[in-house]
Order: sequence, then structure tokens, then C-alpha cells
Amino acid sequence: MYDYFLGGENNFAVDRAAAAEVRKLVPDVPVFAWENRQFLRRAVTYLAREVGITQFLDIGSGLPTVGNVHEIAQEIDPDIHVVYVDNDPLVAVHASSLLLGLEETVTILTEDLRDIDSILHHPRTRRLIDFTQPVGVLLASVLPFLPDEADPAGIMATIRGAVAPGSHLVISHSVTGVLADEAYDGIIDIYRQSTAPGATFRPLERVRAFFDGWDLLDPGLVPAHRWRPATDSTSGFDTNIVGAGRKP
Repeated sequence: MYDYFLGGENNFAVDRAAAAEVRKLVPDVPVFAWENRQFLRRAVTYLAREVGITQFLDIGSGLPTVGNVHEIAQEIDPDIHVVYVDNDPLVAVHASSLLLGLEETVTILTEDLRDIDSILHHPRTRRLIDFTQPVGVLLASVLPFLPDEADPAGIMATIRGAVAPGSHLVISHSVTGVLADEAYDGIIDIYRQSTAPGATFRPLERVRAFFDGWDLLDPGLVPAHRWRPATDSTSGFDTNIVGAGRKP
């Protein structure tokens, strides 16, 4: 669905049908997808170019789509390592052709964020990522699919404990209090009928808590279109809150 909203080609009829139902509730949802992807591009570019991060762990990467992380990062440094993670086996199947010939620097794991230890200790993760050096951990629009009973706070603490000082955490998360209640309810129902484990919208302060133990970078937690935009942006999709933090 996300790929479809971005105008990509890696989507199926069932995805397009579900996406149409979401658009009935929130007509400008493609703006959300586009702004989220642009934020990810700016964040990865900043971390690679300005901070000097040379390894990225992209959890919940989804199907290969417009502006992949390794393409963005390796434009700056061809030796940057990227580990993609997604729990859908189809993602790995579709990524195989995209990543052909890049095995020395890029890989994809079929793993689940709810089993964070398997991700962190996977042999291919350990082959490409040196956890004694700073890592860029990307959680772009994946935490909304992690229900509260899966202990997201505990998972975030495990990630924080596993990475070296100087590592950076990048999050985007849909929040409550912006759309009408019926829109939130309708979107949740649509996702419950998919392979995703439902969708969870959280208040802003709950999202802020995911950065406990990290120093939030300016401008803090803001709508995606307001995070270090290339040009001044006065309007956008305010449901999607984003931020980046550094492990001190």
C-alpha cells in the first residue's frame, strides 16, 4: 500500500484495493507517504553526510520502493552498509533482484521487530554491522504496527543498549488527535484485515518516550514536512510525527 501511495510498481491488486479504502477516509494519505519518504531521505542523507554514519539498520523496510535507503546512502559513500529487515517473506523475494551484486554491502532479513534479539544477533547483521561503531537505526512507520502488548518500550531499550554511543535513532509514527475519530477507527479496521498486526496510533508523548535515553536533534518531534526541509514548508500532513536522536 505504501509503495502504491508513492507511485511505485511493487504492489498488488489487493494492496490497491485496500489503499482505495484508506483514501476514502483520508483523501490526502498519499501526501503522508510522500512526506514520510522525503523525511527518511533527508534523515539518511544527514546521518551519512554530516554525521558520518557508515552503517544502517532499517527495520520494517517494506517492499523495495521509491528512494531506497542504500541508494540514498551509497550516493554519499559507496561503502556504507545497510541491513534491511521485514517480517514479510515477499519483501525478500522482491528485494533479491534489486540487491543483486550488492551482497558485500547490503542484505535483507526476514525477521520480526517483536523478536529484536534475532535481528541484532543474526549472522548477516553481524557480518555487515559493527556494533562497536555508531549505527543509524531506522524505524520509519513501523512502530504503529507494533501493538502495546508487544512491549515496544522494552524493544526500544534493547536497541538502545545494543548500539554504540554516537548511534542515531530515526522514527516516524502516526499520532492521535489530528484526524477525526471515525477516520482512525476505519484505518485500524482496514489494517486488521491485512497481514499487518493492526495499526496503533499513539499520543505525541508516547512517541516521545521512544526516544528515552537519546538526545533529540533539532527541531525535535515535528510533522515530517517540518523536519529540516530543503525549503520552507508551511503545510503538510500533520498526523505523521518524526524525529531523530543521538545516543550520548
